[in-house]
Amino acid sequence: MTTNQFLDSGPCFTRDDGVQKLPPLSRSDVKPQYVHHVAPKPPPEISLSSLKHKSVKQRCVQFTVAAVICLLLLLLVAGVLLAYYFSSSCVHGVQCGDGSCVWASQWCDGAKDCRSGQDEANCVRLHGSSFLLQIYSTQSQNWRTVCSHGWTDQQGRASCQQIGFSRGTYLKSGRQKTDSHDGYLMAKSAFNPEASILQQLVFSNTCPYNSAVTLRCTDCGIGVNSSRASGGRPASPGAWPWQVSLQVAGSHRCGGAVISPYWIVTAAHCVARASSPEDWAVYAGVVDPLGTLFNPARSVSRVLAHEGFNWLTRSNDIALMRLSKPLGIAASSDIRPVCLPNVGVNVTAPQKGWITRFSPTDSGSLHLTEAQVSLMNAAYCNSSTAHDGRISQDMLCAKETEAVANKCHTDSGGPLVSLKDGVWWLIGDSVWGEHCTERNKPGVYGNVTFFLEWIYYQMRKHQDD
Repeated sequence: MTTNQFLDSGPCFTRDDGVQKLPPLSRSDVKPQYVHHVAPKPPPEISLSSLKHKSVKQRCVQFTVAAVICLLLLLLVAGVLLAYYFSSSCVHGVQCGDGSCVWASQWCDGAKDCRSGQDEANCVRLHGSSFLLQIYSTQSQNWRTVCSHGWTDQQGRASCQQIGFSRGTYLKSGRQKTDSHDGYLMAKSAFNPEASILQQLVFSNTCPYNSAVTLRCTDCGIGVNSSRASGGRPASPGAWPWQVSLQVAGSHRCGGAVISPYWIVTAAHCVARASSPEDWAVYAGVVDPLGTLFNPARSVSRVLAHEGFNWLTRSNDIALMRLSKPLGIAASSDIRPVCLPNVGVNVTAPQKGWITRFSPTDSGSLHLTEAQVSLMNAAYCNSSTAHDGRISQDMLCAKETEAVANKCHTDSGGPLVSLKDGVWWLIGDSVWGEHCTERNKPGVYGNVTFFLEWIYYQMRKHQDD
């Protein structure tokens, strides 16, 4: 029997099936297995220089982001401004009435650049009770007086036409000593009748004797023979030579006031429903029904109601009538224009004024009556005891100084005038009067000063009709 050299000589057990079985291992024979553990890496050392580098990098990133945002905002603002610039035609100029635009330097330069001529409108005006001529300068953007040195009647007529009066209405030019710290405008030596007066003036720092031009385009503002009664008394012939009777189909419809040989001022509500010139006849120089027998009926060529007139509120209640032929003012002392209020002529409460209207007499016929009124301030006029907020800036209020019993004053369009510095000025046209049921409420009139530019614009526009 051979011995297996690979068998340990130690004790062993043999199972019955002949398979040897090793005895179990004792606790001391079990040796622990070696487990490999990976030690964690120590945290990297953070130096001060790396912290500074990281901080600078973060600031650079933040600055870049902020710069990009600012740039985007600037581009957005630029886009909005460019869009507004191209959508608004007058960012770089002055807007005409039709929405088109011209350069500011083209305003009042004597050449019509706006389609309807707004750029050359209201460039010449009369100032104050002395009728001082002033012309707007685009260079200095202010009003300048005109030196009388070298001034002639030719320039005077051209200036009146530029304001809106017809060529034949020019009256005279005068002189007034005026100090002008902004300089003067002086007429060129050679007058060109084909050019605008605005193109025939040059700037001058000095003016001989500081003598400026005064200009009278009509012989206006002269009233005669009035009794100046304080109540509603009949007016004498020639007392109020600008008063007219506007008639339709032979009956008096409204009153009006002559402002030039061609033009009548009245109320818009008088003509709003009868806007055809053929409907109207104008009688001047009359105070009673017999006057129509001895005075011719004047025909009308144009009726112009203010485009902003409102029936409900009576705002913009003013209108113009142009006569087919001029009134013979020089030939009759009973027919003369009243003066439109020049810039600087301020007639305010509590100044006195006068109203004239055709009122029924005891016999039932109409007769021109006159009454003194006192101008009321807007605060009182809009109070709850008066017209309760219905009075706007284009209206005036005036209350008769003496109440007239049993009279209802409903004549519309008649003039409200005031005497100042020896001149009669048209300051209002009757919108609605003091009615029997509202005796404590003042009468309401259109504010002619408010409508002055509109009046001159229409006169200029229809100058050659």
